[in-house]
Amino acid sequence: MPKLILVTGATGYIASGLIPQLLDRGYAVRALARNPQRLQSRSWFNKIDIFHGDVMEPASLAPSLTGVHTAYYLVHNMSLGSGYTKLEMQAAQNFLLAAEEAGVQHIIYLGGLADHNKPISKHLLSRIETGAALSQGKIPITEFRASVIIGSGSISFEMIRFITELFPIIPIPVWMKNKSQPIAIQNIMDYLLAAIEKWDGNQVLEIGGPEIITYQNVMLRYAHTRGHARGFFLLPYIPVGFMAFGIGLVTPVPRLIARALVGGLAHDSIITHKNAHEIYPEVNLLDFESATKEALSRLHPLKIERVWENGKGHVSLRHEGFFIDHRKIKVGAVPEKIFNTITKFSESFGSRQFVVDAADPDHFLLLRSQAKIPGAGWLEWRVSHASSVTYLTQTVFFAPRGTAGFLFWYLSTPFRAVLFHKFIKNIAGNSVVE
Repeated sequence: MPKLILVTGATGYIASGLIPQLLDRGYAVRALARNPQRLQSRSWFNKIDIFHGDVMEPASLAPSLTGVHTAYYLVHNMSLGSGYTKLEMQAAQNFLLAAEEAGVQHIIYLGGLADHNKPISKHLLSRIETGAALSQGKIPITEFRASVIIGSGSISFEMIRFITELFPIIPIPVWMKNKSQPIAIQNIMDYLLAAIEKWDGNQVLEIGGPEIITYQNVMLRYAHTRGHARGFFLLPYIPVGFMAFGIGLVTPVPRLIARALVGGLAHDSIITHKNAHEIYPEVNLLDFESATKEALSRLHPLKIERVWENGKGHVSLRHEGFFIDHRKIKVGAVPEKIFNTITKFSESFGSRQFVVDAADPDHFLLLRSQAKIPGAGWLEWRVSHASSVTYLTQTVFFAPRGTAGFLFWYLSTPFRAVLFHKFIKNIAGNSVVE
């Protein structure tokens, strides 16, 4: 019988990538989430057991931990703002107690990489203290400490991506010359998966890629990979709050999370003990360029996590290198009729502007723009039927390339809002009439 694995923080970036890889390896998987409905769009939703629970509510944890062999602790509370560090400790203690009572045999935790013997940010200190709290019990814990994670959807990578794409000359504080050891998201997964079968008591393992580079050079090398020429404007001091506000405006990273992350950049984040690679020599570490190219290869609507799909009405967001405009409406017609209308509509307006990228009859149609624009664009329609209700969704994807791409998206907002609202309304109306 396969080991039962619990993944906490199931709606998060690491967990959502880890779960399908656990399934591929034959493990039985259970997920714990505060908002399980946010998982409905995941391809693996019907392949695992999903429990509603909150690490801040101890009574909610017991059901999800019953029969679990190994539990991944992938929870953080950065989005809660000031005071989150105390919540992190309480959450870890709650989870440890519940896991001990349930007889869990192993906990795997992913924290942040920093030298705790030197002054470090509250964020990195809380990550280290969370690991320490989890190790105070009877359950063996494998704690991995990682630096900047390079992968599509990683908060660190998306912050780098959007800022470097947008600014020809990037304003940076002095501490951007601090050192980091970026690690590919696949190597994070390699270590997390390897630890299920190979562990020995409490372990704190530092993990990182094969190169040590400054945060400034991380941006410069990303720009080089994308074919951008980028310069830097060094500022002696930029208030953390001001930087977080700016990051929240131009990247997918919320201001409160950006504030915590920016504070962590003010310190070196490099491996000082090379014990992880000694224990797991089978992990083939990717260099920065390879990891970046792999992340960029996922710049396609069918390769990203569709985190917006459970929303209703109109949703506009930045996500995994894209600007996304998503609209959803109910239509009083069967899916076949709606899709037939979509096909006719796309043929009438898009024969020269768009080409079919992917399609599934009566389900979805994805068109790729052929227009000469500073980026890559797609237009997608999907039809779904649930509980006697038919929904039509329309999603615009735009991956900006450089400053011109950002200007194109923002300056075209009024025109785009009118045009694409008209598109979905016309399709819905014509589907009912036919």
